[in-house]
Order: sequence, then structure tokens, then C-alpha cells
Amino acid sequence: MTLGVALGVFGAAIAAGLGGCGSALGMKYAGEAAAGVLSEDPNKFGPCLVLQALPGTQGIYGLLIGFLVLNKAMGVTDWHTGLFLLATGLPIGLVGLISGMCQGRVAAAGVMLLGKRAGELAKGMILAAMVETYAVLALLMSFLMFNNI
Repeated sequence: MTLGVALGVFGAAIAAGLGGCGSALGMKYAGEAAAGVLSEDPNKFGPCLVLQALPGTQGIYGLLIGFLVLNKAMGVTDWHTGLFLLATGLPIGLVGLISGMCQGRVAAAGVMLLGKRAGELAKGMILAAMVETYAVLALLMSFLMFNNI
């Protein structure tokens, strides 16, 4: 294995690993809030599940970039290209980690809103989706970086 391949693999691991961690933590926060609301009203399972699932997208974005980077890394022969691939994983990895956690906290607040006002799912989703904007921008940046290697 060359240094370039190793750097590329590390970039893929950053993208998928950190994005996945952000999603897991975000879904944890929303899931804990949902469990509290469901203990009072089990009929709110569907709307709570929607809000809990929202932070899961950062992991998907990280996995997508991770697959692209890993696929390209297997043919790398120089360390310069490997370093570029490593850098490609950073935007979605780092932003995915932070935005996934933050989106989970906003989704948890949306779940609590559902606990008080059952018809307010759309407002909770919109608030949580605002945080998603930055994950999408990071995905775009990583994708543009990848396409320029």
C-alpha cells in the first residue's frame, strides 16, 4: 500500500466515520426525547419517528463521500493525490459531526413541541431542517473537491 492510498483511505474514514458519529448522536438526542413523549402518548410514535430520523442524513452524506474517496484512493500512486483525497473527506466529516449533533438537539426540541401540541410536526421539521442546510453545503464542498482531483 502506498502513502497516497493510505491518505485516501483515511479521508474516506473521516467522511464516513465522523458523519456517522454525528448522525448517531443526533438520533440519540431525538430518540431520548421521543421516548419521554411516547411514555405519555404512544399514539405520537409516527411523528416522533420522523423527527428522530432527520439527523440520520449526515451519516448518509459522509458514507457517500467516503465511498467515492475510497474508490478513487485504490488507484492512487502518489502522496499528493492521497492528501487531496484526505482533504476531501474533511468538510462533510467535520460539519456532519457537528450538524448531526446540533440537528438532533433541535429535533429533540421539536419532539417536545409535539408532546405539548400534537399538530406541530411541520414546525419541528422545519426547525430541524434549517440545521441540515450546513450539512448539505459541506456535502457539496466535499463533492466539488472530489471532482477536481
